[in-house]
Amino acid sequence: MRAVKPDEPAGRGNLAEQVYADLKAEMHDFRLVPGDRFSEAEIGARLGVSRTPVREALFRLRNEGLLDVESKSGWFVRPIDFGKLEELYDLRVILETAAVARLCARSEPAPELEELKAAWLVPAAERLTDGREVGALDERFHATLVRAAGNAEIARVHWDVTERIRIIRRLDFTRGDRVEATYVEHAKILRAVIQRKPDQAQLLLRTHIEQSKAEVRKITLATLHDARLRG
Repeated sequence: MRAVKPDEPAGRGNLAEQVYADLKAEMHDFRLVPGDRFSEAEIGARLGVSRTPVREALFRLRNEGLLDVESKSGWFVRPIDFGKLEELYDLRVILETAAVARLCARSEPAPELEELKAAWLVPAAERLTDGREVGALDERFHATLVRAAGNAEIARVHWDVTERIRIIRRLDFTRGDRVEATYVEHAKILRAVIQRKPDQAQLLLRTHIEQSKAEVRKITLATLHDARLRG
């Protein structure tokens, strides 16, 4: 990223967006870990931008609960609040099980299910193996189920939850066995929805999310430990 000059205000918004994206990616990849401290000047020097877009990006991340600032010691990455994450996963279960019940009750199949069938009801040899790709595909699977139920406000709340847990959720796809389990479990959920079996679909979905939550917690703790050792 090139350095910005004081007489270049027009691109400031784009620079702030890029700083925001860069820092969020570093937190997602645990290159910035909970407890890490830094100053605005350090971030600006490292990314080659002026203080203003750095401040805009940092306050945006603070509003999302990822960073905080103290008057004497500067900015720091907030500790992971596993209690809050438990609550967000519980909310996911409520929203998604309600969505599949609505889907199963529809008289006509939701057209969005065709997209999910093409992605998840595939032979094992055709499955994706890259963790980042599967993580993004997993988000779309759950978001599409909720959106297909037809309530835009529920879909909006669900997407907010998705964004708030993304920083740890995608760790679930750093292991091959978890990628394989996701394909198997998604396929079972999808078939139950297509066959209009609400009780089975809800049970499968609830079990899938609870298992993912437990695995993510274990992987997160191990990843944090490894990141601190590297640091």
